[in-house]
Amino acid sequence: MAEVSMCNSNGAAELSPEEERVLIRDIALAAGANSKEGDEFFLITQRWWQHWIEYVNLDQQNSTNEGSSVLNNHSDSVSSSKRPAGIDNSDLIYDSASHDDNISVEIHDSLLEGRDYVLLPQDVWNQLHSWYGGGPPLARKVISSGLSQTELAVEVYPLRLQLLVMPKGDRSTIRISKKETIGELHRRSFEIFNLNAEQVCIWDYYGHQKHALMNDMDKTLDDANIQMDQDILVEVLSNVNGTALSGHMCSVNNNGSAKKEATSILLEPSKSTLSIAGGFPASKGASRSCSSEISQARNMTLTYRELDNAYGISCVSTRGSYGGLTGLQNLGNTCFMNSAIQCLVHTPEFAKYFREDYHREINWQNPFGMVGELALAFGDLLRKLWAPGRAPIAPRPFKAKLARFAPQFSGYSQHDSQELLAFLLDGLHEDLNRVKQKPYIKSRDADGRPDEEVADEYWANHIARNNSIIVDVCQGQYKSTLVCPICNKVSVTFDPFMYLSLPLQSATTRSMTLTILTSDSTTSPFPCTVSVPKHGWCRDLIQAVSIACSLKTHEELKLAEVRNHQFHRFLDDPCLPLSSIKDDDRIAAYKISKSSKNSLLLRLIHRCRPQETGSNGLSSQWNAFGVPLIASIPYEDSITRGDIQREVQKILLPWFGGDNLIQDTDGDICADYVTDSPKTNGCPSKTLSLKFSLQMADKSNELIDLSAKEGKSIRVATSSAPAVVYVDWSRDLIEKCSAKYFENLPEVFRYGPVSKKARTEPLSLYTCLEAFLREEPLVPEDMWYCPQCKERRQASKKLDLWRLPEVLVIHLKRFSYSRSMKHKLETFVNFPIRDFDLTNYVGNKNSTQRQLYELYALTNHYGGMGSGHYTAHIKLLEENKWYNFDDSHISLINEDDVKSAAAYVLFYRRARSNDNVLTSNGALPIPIEPKSEPFQT
Repeated sequence: MAEVSMCNSNGAAELSPEEERVLIRDIALAAGANSKEGDEFFLITQRWWQHWIEYVNLDQQNSTNEGSSVLNNHSDSVSSSKRPAGIDNSDLIYDSASHDDNISVEIHDSLLEGRDYVLLPQDVWNQLHSWYGGGPPLARKVISSGLSQTELAVEVYPLRLQLLVMPKGDRSTIRISKKETIGELHRRSFEIFNLNAEQVCIWDYYGHQKHALMNDMDKTLDDANIQMDQDILVEVLSNVNGTALSGHMCSVNNNGSAKKEATSILLEPSKSTLSIAGGFPASKGASRSCSSEISQARNMTLTYRELDNAYGISCVSTRGSYGGLTGLQNLGNTCFMNSAIQCLVHTPEFAKYFREDYHREINWQNPFGMVGELALAFGDLLRKLWAPGRAPIAPRPFKAKLARFAPQFSGYSQHDSQELLAFLLDGLHEDLNRVKQKPYIKSRDADGRPDEEVADEYWANHIARNNSIIVDVCQGQYKSTLVCPICNKVSVTFDPFMYLSLPLQSATTRSMTLTILTSDSTTSPFPCTVSVPKHGWCRDLIQAVSIACSLKTHEELKLAEVRNHQFHRFLDDPCLPLSSIKDDDRIAAYKISKSSKNSLLLRLIHRCRPQETGSNGLSSQWNAFGVPLIASIPYEDSITRGDIQREVQKILLPWFGGDNLIQDTDGDICADYVTDSPKTNGCPSKTLSLKFSLQMADKSNELIDLSAKEGKSIRVATSSAPAVVYVDWSRDLIEKCSAKYFENLPEVFRYGPVSKKARTEPLSLYTCLEAFLREEPLVPEDMWYCPQCKERRQASKKLDLWRLPEVLVIHLKRFSYSRSMKHKLETFVNFPIRDFDLTNYVGNKNSTQRQLYELYALTNHYGGMGSGHYTAHIKLLEENKWYNFDDSHISLINEDDVKSAAAYVLFYRRARSNDNVLTSNGALPIPIEPKSEPFQT
């Protein structure tokens, strides 16, 4: 039969999948290396792209396509064994019938790159389209972005603007790039409405109010601060000679209105939440030097100041009489970021600072900062949020900058709101640090000096290196007292803090479950739960377990953490803090005879071969299983291999349920065990031979076979180091053994459903603060060098508040971390909204002023670990009213609704007798009527 060559829609012979893959890879790499502003990229549906990737990688299922982006596995992905049909982008677009004829194909508002679509260079799209056809083509331009305008991004969502013609009342919706000029907007407006340029004034008509005359033809829409889905007023003048100034410009009053108003028709603006730019990762000039980057960041200052004065007012555009009620669009699991940002921008001190000329304080040279870019991005976002009347803002530029300097927050996964806050406060501090050259200052020891003198010295040293608006507002100082557990040496330091992380567990004791194992074959392993001091030491645990298991005078306990059926570590340091033992650890306590000079400590690791590959059906690899054991063997002058064999047999007797040991004719140990197996190795019937294959590791880690030459002596090391013995099990012995000995040890503490009582029983914030300040041992990684012992010690530490900040940020530690998972505590914390009195918790008694604070903001976390959601409750001090900020949705709430079990990070501000807080336009607060229903910003 003759071979038939398949052809594509153009009549050309089809390439093999591998040929397609290589060709597209090469085209993509070339396009990525030569990308520039103005290039076109095309959106293609992720579903089709995933199908094509699977098709061209049939022979390389474990390889990654070099020319593709990271791909997600879709549950509804089609079979990869079939060549894809034509490209079908229909799932990315709206029904074209629902749009006006003069509007191009519209894509859905909430598409995410990597989840819904992939961006392909034009050459890649052209090649794929020539092979497969289909569409529709969705082209997007590459634009410059970033604060320095040197980064490239694909503008997936160009600006969508509503053009309103007055007094005629016509309207039209257009798509236009934010990088287009005001002149281009004029041209398109004249073309759409067939107008004469000399008869028209075009206004920034955000919120149906005239804000600025758009007459600078070379200025971009981005620089003019034009927002997505806003209105643009095309005003046709009734008397050109009477209203025109300087050609075709209108005179503007201070309030932004024209001297001669025409009749207007107010239309409802669109509610779309489109993003502005997509995520093309190419970077123009990525190898720039630090000095070049600093210079470009400095040059951006002029652009920001020009933007501030764009509407003839100081600072930022007000666009209305009131600000602060602007939401943030959720870009995809960014509620953690939105809630944190809203709390910071509604901190009065920050709102005032960033709406003034903060650029002069940016530290461009600080090697610990972000070259000022984080401060600029945050300041720009704050100004937009405080401009009244705005629609919800998509914080894409800020998130992109955040991901650049903190890659852990990149992508669209859920993150911890408190961790983001910590990074932001620290990053903003370094970008705005007024100290240009940090001096080296060596701290002096207290040497018995008064605490007040030492504290002031520490604070002066800190300010000499760290001086910013963040320090002014958020940083305080606490007294740290360290006590060495060996020599009782006391050391006092005074350290700064940015926020307080308070524990939610008020209990002073802790329940811990261990497994008791004996080496005398008299008792089967059993779990034992004891109660120990929450901030105690390992010696407290050993004492509690010794009492619980009735430890005899000639016995001792060996505690070990078991992981993956092997010894992970031994808890033999009595001064080891119990905080180093996590709730999901598995601890075994071994009762053995007290060690003597002539005794050998054995560590027994069980191994078996899995039933897998091999000619005999078994794998050649040994895997650990079961619970490792410890045994102590006494000896006189020497110890033989047979001695170790018999000791192992005695220890493992309970594993088989035997009542007594029987020695066969060969000297082997048999268990009196009911079985139907025939006589084995000379043992009587109904018995089972317990002879194991044993391998012992010597000091050079070489294995010694203990099963051969049992009478041969083994040299015992003079040191007290234990010997590791591998007990190799046959499948027959495993089948006869009791299954309970192969089970994992129980966790130290197993989390279960939270009882109703635990959920409803409140915990005072004062109690949490006292638990934070209470003395407790340091964790091992925070060991302290004791100057008296001349060694590092795990000392106990006690804290006292000393210097309180203007704004006190309190983090409620709802999340408990372990190696395997993260738990959430649903404890209800009863926190005061006003009159939070910290006077009695301040160690500096020279201050006679009461330390009172009032709550003005907090973040909330609802739900569990995998599907949680963050919101913010914020008190607008101008109104003295509380609002709930849920991404782009803002609603008025009662003060009684502020408290809940979801409270996560609390923001307290020092109480003042008279808070005259300025509004966004510099005026005193204007009372407004409360809104009875939630409203969409």
